[in-house]
Amino acid sequence: MDTEGAHDGRRGTGHPGAVPPPAGPPAAPPPLRPPGSPAPVPPPRPVDGGAPAAPDPYPVSRPAPPAPAARPGGGPGGYDGPGGYDGPGRHDGPGGQGGPGSPGGFGGPEGPGGPGGAAAEAPPPFLAWVRAPRPETPPGIWRFGHRPRPPEEPERIPGRSLLSGALISFLCGWLIWSLCWNGYLGDYWLWPLLLFTPDSWRAAGGNHLAYVWAAYIYYGLFAAGLIVVFGRLGRWPELYRRWVAPLLRRLWDDGERQAPPPPPEADPAEWPELRSGGAPDAAGRLAAEARAGRLTDVDYARIRRAWTGVRGRPERLPAFTDTVLRHGAAACLHPSGARDLPVRTARHDLAAGQVRLGTAADDRRNPYRHRGAGFALAPELLGTSLLAVGPPGAGKTGRLVRPVLESLCLQALTGRTAVVAVGASGAQLAPDGFFDVVIRIGRPGSAHDLDLYGGTTDPDEAAGILAEALIGDLAATQPGGARRAPTALAQLLGPFRAAHGRFPSVPELRELLDGSATALDALRTALRDTGQLAQARELDARERQSGRADDACALLADRLALLDRPAFADFFATAEGSRPFSLRSLDHPLRVRIDLPERGHAEASRILARLVLAQFTECAAGRADRSLFACLILHDASDTVTAESLRGIQRLRSANAGVLLTLRTLDDVPEALRSTLLGTVGCRMAFAGVTTWDGARFAEVWGKEWVEARDVTNRQIVTDEPLTRVVHVIRRLVTGRAVTSESVTVRQVERERWSASELAHSLPPEHAVVSLTTARGEHTPPLLVDLRS
Repeated sequence: MDTEGAHDGRRGTGHPGAVPPPAGPPAAPPPLRPPGSPAPVPPPRPVDGGAPAAPDPYPVSRPAPPAPAARPGGGPGGYDGPGGYDGPGRHDGPGGQGGPGSPGGFGGPEGPGGPGGAAAEAPPPFLAWVRAPRPETPPGIWRFGHRPRPPEEPERIPGRSLLSGALISFLCGWLIWSLCWNGYLGDYWLWPLLLFTPDSWRAAGGNHLAYVWAAYIYYGLFAAGLIVVFGRLGRWPELYRRWVAPLLRRLWDDGERQAPPPPPEADPAEWPELRSGGAPDAAGRLAAEARAGRLTDVDYARIRRAWTGVRGRPERLPAFTDTVLRHGAAACLHPSGARDLPVRTARHDLAAGQVRLGTAADDRRNPYRHRGAGFALAPELLGTSLLAVGPPGAGKTGRLVRPVLESLCLQALTGRTAVVAVGASGAQLAPDGFFDVVIRIGRPGSAHDLDLYGGTTDPDEAAGILAEALIGDLAATQPGGARRAPTALAQLLGPFRAAHGRFPSVPELRELLDGSATALDALRTALRDTGQLAQARELDARERQSGRADDACALLADRLALLDRPAFADFFATAEGSRPFSLRSLDHPLRVRIDLPERGHAEASRILARLVLAQFTECAAGRADRSLFACLILHDASDTVTAESLRGIQRLRSANAGVLLTLRTLDDVPEALRSTLLGTVGCRMAFAGVTTWDGARFAEVWGKEWVEARDVTNRQIVTDEPLTRVVHVIRRLVTGRAVTSESVTVRQVERERWSASELAHSLPPEHAVVSLTTARGEHTPPLLVDLRS
């Protein structure tokens, strides 16, 4: 507090005990004024613009602290290979430049040459990215740079009350200080100063300088005490935390400050795990690449993944070290040779494996620790599978599918995931440069084919997959349920493979299902010639059952005829020399896109979607090496979900795999399976625009919670007092309402977290309500997420 200013503005010092602040060491200490002596004459005012008048050591010209009448007592492994690199964000070959907000692209405003300074002076953005804090958070929170919040919302004071209280407490404190300083409250506030300082300091010839310093210290302590007392009364700390601190933090963060790097043993850019694990030379090479700006987020995640494999197999350490020393940041490349995607459209954090999709709204229905935090998805969440429901245009493709697919493709380049994306040919899920394999079914220019049998050599397994694809949506209505169709197919596939060493092509299988005598006789002859008598008996059993009314072959043949069309003549080949793509390759970090022939072949597209889903659930669960996360993205799962596919999706959780399904409405799923579908997936997402019927399903699966309900009751006041009745009559004439008294009842009730009506009518555009569950069982309640930020 400016004590000199307060001294200059004194209205008078005729009051006993007014003690101005010393302006410098006095020539002699002001002696105490004995009781009963006349009041001192006030000192002259300072000249405008000059210093205050020097303190007069004599009592006739300057007041001194009075002496009281009675003095109180003191008491992975990876892939080797060179890779070209041009600088931050640009790569030779398949790589590309990172998109906005991507650390790998390093194209933000803090990059070299940006407003932060010249490229030669600013450190590489990679260092700031890799050193950024990533605290442990509940599922769904964007960890990069996150500042955790308490689990429960503290009692929040209204802003107007907080500001008015702080202002009033400040004015009261200022008033108390002014009254004490100007002597209006007497000399009592100076007693501690007189108690703890010797009288000799104030006597003639005493230690005047010590008394001046003691007076300064006492004034400061007294002012600090007032600040503490009135600051607590006015809630100044809360005012600082709510408005002042965020403003200062924003100004501080936007400045050109550069935090000092952490110590080498805690600096991830120095690769301490490699140094402690026996590869100091490789760590030094990578640290030099990072300081030079030649290391990207994809390189960092990829090499860390390779180092994880080395720790599991120490004999690979020399090869790993040699690879890093020879290739630097381009070590352990993906088989495609790419070190980045051609373009990025979302924000990714490959150190945490997350992709940011939006921001949790600051809504009372969201948990307090999630409000205002970034919302992100990661493989540990997709490992429980995700279902997104929303009408066309709600943002399922642009706000969910594309960012997640982009993230999984990036993580595939780091050796962490294998991803298969299935959509219509015009869906434009991602550019061709994102993928290693692009299968365009029904288009002659497709460079790859699809294996109809999922790469298996077991006839029973192949029959189960194919039967699920062909008539899985009708299995519940067929006689015998879902068992007869796989059995009928196995009775044909087994003999054919035994006779020819391969499974039949689509035309050959259709002939067998139709019961063609020529095809069956030729197959029987081939079996007898090779001595396959057991398989011949299997074929005879099939012929005997073909005449029954509940035989499934007729329906299988009808559905298979949709694939036996000229548009698909060059696909699903099984002859010698053909090498169709099989989902058995999911134990490699592959990026696959399958384009379905949507136009003109809608039913065939649904069959193929069920085929890919059945093959994925079978192949992902049957992998020997489950260290890679495998994910299937089914852009439109209409008429694809069946009872058997739901059982397969349930098995994926323990196989480090998952699926992402999108639906326009739950009506695209059989009614008997809607509740089962919502219970099977661990992550559920309802976009703005869902119908009330769909909202009711989500509200049911999200359950209820205990909330505090306030019931307000107004009761009319009736009085017999004449004057009071006159006042009430006048008030009623003025306001038009009777005089009432209000009573409030607070009670705990159980209510739905999100009701069907709120989901259908209260969600803003480009918002969604999403609940998350990890494979370990961690979960979050439904969150309202703004997908635009």
